[in-house]
Amino acid sequence: MPNPPRPRAATLAATALLVAATLAGCGGDSQDEDLSAQKLNWKDCPAPSRAEGGGDAPSPLPGGAEWQCATLKAPLDWAKPKGDRIDIALIRAKASGAESKRIGSLVFNFGGPGGSGVTTLPAFGSDYAKLRTRYDLVSFDPRGVGRSAPVECLNDPQLDVYFEQDATPDDAAERATLLADTKEFNAACEENSKKMLPHVRTTDAARDMDLMRQVLGDGKLYYFGISYGTELGGVYAHLFPKHVGRAVFDAVVDPTQNSEQGSLGQAEGFQLALDNFAEDCTSQPTDCPVGDTAQDVRNRIAKLLADLDQHPLPGIGQRVLTQTAATNGIAQALYSKDFWAYLTEGLQQAYEGDGRVLMLLSDSLNGRSENGEYSNLTAANIAISCADNKPRYTAADVERELPAFRAASPLFGDFMAWSMVSCTDWAVAGAADHPDVSAAGSAPILVVGNTGDPATPYEGARKMVQALGKGVGVELTYKGQGHGSYDSKNKCVQDAVNGYLLTGKVPAAGTVCS
Repeated sequence: MPNPPRPRAATLAATALLVAATLAGCGGDSQDEDLSAQKLNWKDCPAPSRAEGGGDAPSPLPGGAEWQCATLKAPLDWAKPKGDRIDIALIRAKASGAESKRIGSLVFNFGGPGGSGVTTLPAFGSDYAKLRTRYDLVSFDPRGVGRSAPVECLNDPQLDVYFEQDATPDDAAERATLLADTKEFNAACEENSKKMLPHVRTTDAARDMDLMRQVLGDGKLYYFGISYGTELGGVYAHLFPKHVGRAVFDAVVDPTQNSEQGSLGQAEGFQLALDNFAEDCTSQPTDCPVGDTAQDVRNRIAKLLADLDQHPLPGIGQRVLTQTAATNGIAQALYSKDFWAYLTEGLQQAYEGDGRVLMLLSDSLNGRSENGEYSNLTAANIAISCADNKPRYTAADVERELPAFRAASPLFGDFMAWSMVSCTDWAVAGAADHPDVSAAGSAPILVVGNTGDPATPYEGARKMVQALGKGVGVELTYKGQGHGSYDSKNKCVQDAVNGYLLTGKVPAAGTVCS
C-alpha cells in the first residue's frame, strides 16, 4: 500500500511519550567484518512483534512448508559501513521444486512505505505457489519498520486520539490545532527515534537489499515490488543496474512526481475508484442499498462526512467515528474490489447511526489491532516519506492548492491536500524532489499498471517505464479495479508475470490484459 491517505492530526498534549526508543540491534563500536560474508541463521518464525502488527506465528503453506526467519546485520549509516549495526528481519519459504531448477531468491516488498514484509508475505504466500516452484520466496521488514530498528513516535492511547482528530480544518482555529498536533507528533518521533530518522531513506533500504542479495547467495537480485515497492525497486535499479536479474513492478508509483503531485494524483485515483464503486453498485440487477444513482451514492457519502464533522457516530468501544476515520475507512475499502461489499455494509450502518464497520476499515488502514495495539506503520510511513521527500509545505501552500485538490476529488481533495503538512516540522531534511530511477544497463523490468488503481494511478506505470530508460522498462496494462494487478487473479497478468520470472520471457511491450 502506497502512502495511503492518512489523517495528520493530533496527539495527546502533555502526556508521557513512549519510553525512549530504541534502536534495536545498534551497537556503539565499529566492526570490521565483511557483512556480505555473514551467515543467516534461519529458524522457526516467532509471532509478529507489536511493531509488526502482532498476531500468531505464520501458519505453514499448503503442503506443509514452514516459514523460516533470520536476521541480517546492516550498517546503520551506509556512509560509515564499519560503524553501528542494525538488524533487518527476514522471512522465507524455500523453493518447492527440484534444486536443479531453482533460480534463486525472489525478494518481495509490498509497499507502504512502512509495511512489514515479514507479516505480509505469509498472508499471501499461497498466491505465489507457482513462483515458489523455482524460487525461495523472501521478504523483509525494511529499516525503520516492524522488527528492523523500528521508528517509534506515539504510544497506543495517543494514537487513538491522533486518529480521531480533524484532518480537514475548516477555520483558523482548526488549522492551528492541526499544525500544532502535527508538530507534536513529529517531535515525538524525534525524541523516541532520533538516531534512526536520518537513515530510513529509500536509498538506504535499496543498499540493504543489495547486501541481502549477496548474503542470500544470488549473483543478481530477483525482485517483485508492489506499490511503494516499485519505487524501492526503481531506486535499486538506479544504484545497481548491473545487479538486476528479473524484476516486476506492480501498482506503480510515478517516480517523476514530487509529494504534492503525488498527493493530487492519489486524490484523483481514489475519486475514480469511488466513482467506479458507485457505478457498479447502481448498475446491479438488485437495488443499490446506498443510493439510487451513482450521483446519489456520492451525494449521500458527502452528506455523511459533512454530518460527521460536527456529530461523530458511535464506533467501537468508547471510540467514535469521526469524519477523518470515516474517510480513512472509505479509502481502505477502495483498495480492492473485494472490499466493496464491506464499504456498502459500512455505509448502510453509518446511515443508520452505527460507525463500527467503517471504523474497522479505518483501523486496518492505520495498523490498529483489535486489542488496541498499533503497528509502527504510521510512524515508519511518515519517517520514510519525510526523509525521502525534499519539499516542506506550509498551511499557505495548502490553502493555495485546495481548489485544484477539490477539483480532483470533492470527497478526498481536502484530506489529501492537508496531508502535505506532515513533514513541515520534520527533524531530518528530505533527500530529493522525487526519486532517481534511471537504470541504463539494467535487465528488463516488467512494469504493470492497473487502469482502476486508486492509490498508484495508472499513468505512473508509463512514467516509470520512461524514467527507467530505453530498453529497461516493459509496460503491461491491466484493465481492472483495485490496487495492483497480480493479486486480482487475472490469468493474463499472472501468466505474463510468471512467464517472465520463471523463464525470462519478456511479454511484448504494450500488452493489455482485461
